[in-house]
Amino acid sequence: MKVLKNVANLSFTLFALQPELLPMDFLARLLPDCNGCHAQTMRRNALVCAFAALLLCSLPGSAQDKGYWRATSNNAIAITGDLSISESKLSINLTAFIMAQIRPLKPAEASAAFDADINEGGSGYLYRTNVPAAKRFLHKNTLCGSDDTQWMATYVHGRILRIAFFSGTDMPVITPDALANSTDVCGTFTYSR
Repeated sequence: MKVLKNVANLSFTLFALQPELLPMDFLARLLPDCNGCHAQTMRRNALVCAFAALLLCSLPGSAQDKGYWRATSNNAIAITGDLSISESKLSINLTAFIMAQIRPLKPAEASAAFDADINEGGSGYLYRTNVPAAKRFLHKNTLCGSDDTQWMATYVHGRILRIAFFSGTDMPVITPDALANSTDVCGTFTYSR
């Protein structure tokens, strides 16, 4: 029962920031006495927990590209395999590389790098990383040939993640013309959840 009270308090706290969404005493009225074992009380408590879990799962995430991703494109399957992204690390083939989030991608940049529809509502980031050219992945492949991988751009829409890797020490210019004439573009890869 203590868990139910904690979930109720958490849900109550979430709506306390926006009181117009829910009356402040909503959960207090639903859970007036959590000490009983009556079937109606237990059913009501289960519904409140389900509501709270649904609410927490539906909140938008600010870091959609974080987590474990399965390789789906031919490049990803042949070179990196599955990968995972955390706040400060990119893990490819059980090897972790330090990275830093630099800035969000603009919709026009996502469109240029990943041929994404500007209106589809995805999001992406530009990261700074350092994957040495000597590092071999699946089938003895490298990310950027004989150059170190210095930059990574991500774009997530739904359950699909697209990644573009870049070499070069300067921040990549992500426009259609710049990408078409750049020698720093290493490749694009697609992953899914």
